[in-house]
Amino acid sequence: MSVFKKLFQQTFIYGLATVLPRALAIVLVPLYTSVMEPASFGIYATLMSYIILGNVLLSYGMETAFFRFINKHADQKKTVEATVLTSLTLTALLFLVVTLLFREQIASTIEFKVEYVTYALLILVLDALVVLPFAWFRANERPMRYAAIKILNVCINLGCNLFFFLLLPILVTENSDSFWNAVYTEENKVVYVFISNVIASGITLLLLLPLYFKIGFSFNKKLWKQMLKYAFPVLVAGIAFSINEAFDKIMLKYLLPENIAETEVGVYAACYKLGVFMTLFATAFRLGIEPFFFNHAKEDNAKTTYATITKYFSIFGSVILLVVIVYIDVFKEILIADSEYWVALSIVPIILLANLCLGIYHNLSVWYKVTDMTRFGAYISIVGAFLTLVLNYVLIPSMSYMGSAIATLAAYSTMMLLSYFFGRKYYPVPYDLKKIGGYLLLSVGFSAIAFYGFDSNLIIGTVLLLVFLLLVFLSEKKDLKRIINK
Repeated sequence: MSVFKKLFQQTFIYGLATVLPRALAIVLVPLYTSVMEPASFGIYATLMSYIILGNVLLSYGMETAFFRFINKHADQKKTVEATVLTSLTLTALLFLVVTLLFREQIASTIEFKVEYVTYALLILVLDALVVLPFAWFRANERPMRYAAIKILNVCINLGCNLFFFLLLPILVTENSDSFWNAVYTEENKVVYVFISNVIASGITLLLLLPLYFKIGFSFNKKLWKQMLKYAFPVLVAGIAFSINEAFDKIMLKYLLPENIAETEVGVYAACYKLGVFMTLFATAFRLGIEPFFFNHAKEDNAKTTYATITKYFSIFGSVILLVVIVYIDVFKEILIADSEYWVALSIVPIILLANLCLGIYHNLSVWYKVTDMTRFGAYISIVGAFLTLVLNYVLIPSMSYMGSAIATLAAYSTMMLLSYFFGRKYYPVPYDLKKIGGYLLLSVGFSAIAFYGFDSNLIIGTVLLLVFLLLVFLSEKKDLKRIINK
């Protein structure tokens, strides 16, 4: 059980690095919704969706290739590190030069101000330049350094946002002739969001520059080609995944009437944030589990270990689903300041379930990563992307953001099922389907009763939550005692 102990220790630290910064970042949601109208929030959400796609393109699967090759070619570890660092740095800088030259054309094509596009390009490149350093921390089991810098990044981002949205207006009001008038705008407040991101990302890169010198720049062409071949399916899968994750906001903007599009995107994106708890859990778990999967792939009991991990992921995810649904009226008051945004709360149960399916999919995806069959990850993600695009295109005109939520659930649940069935053929893992399926169905059923049947009644919802926890405890107490004792 020492394997589980190490896993949970690292998952806790990576979870802290993910959950705590994003928990601080959650403060920005009520801040944004209190100072920006839904239309402005919609601009922010849509452009951030483009940034998600850009992040995938600029890392082009090399992070996953890095993890695979430093384990597969342990004797060439330094060469792998330097080659990946050189590749990512050169492509990021080349991208910056080319896109800045054509930023006006880009802005015209996607219908955003040139100013917004310029900041987005800077954010993309700064983020690409820290991909390898953060991956290096994870691969070398330096979770504390990883966590500290991640947390600092979001603290700086948070501090900048608080300054621009809360302190700056006061400074301008107290002295109308001060320097601060030159940077203050009343009508274009969304620009402060992007400026804050640039500042935080820039400082993060400065903190990681010593690692650049530690790793050094060199380039092994033969090794790079091998990594690129491994990474290409991951890139395709990443593009498809970014479509699943972000294109709902983009398609809402372009498929709805112009007079309501940005407002609809704004309320949808704000309520989507209530699914952040599931996303935080799944992301933290994935960050801890990915290196673990590779490091223990050759162990005799690897498959049994993977099955146990997936079962407990499903249990914790089911609990999170139920907790958020039961106490949704509490969370909406805390996270979404303006009741004007609450019209889209109906999407929250669907988005939570979708993200739970996505988290399970990531656990199931171990089979194609440890067997070097990453092309299946691309195939599965392409199917998900296809569903996302088609269902959004069909449903948005008649159902608006509810159509986007349904499309997200359909895509992620299909990806989860496909990964399981392909994995059963090529790398069979003895998952406890009876228990996993039972927990999922029970939590979904209880959530539906609480949200739809009793209109989020806190007493009824709390009783259902306690019943679920009791049933889990009774079913798992023997295994839990064995894990704790050992």
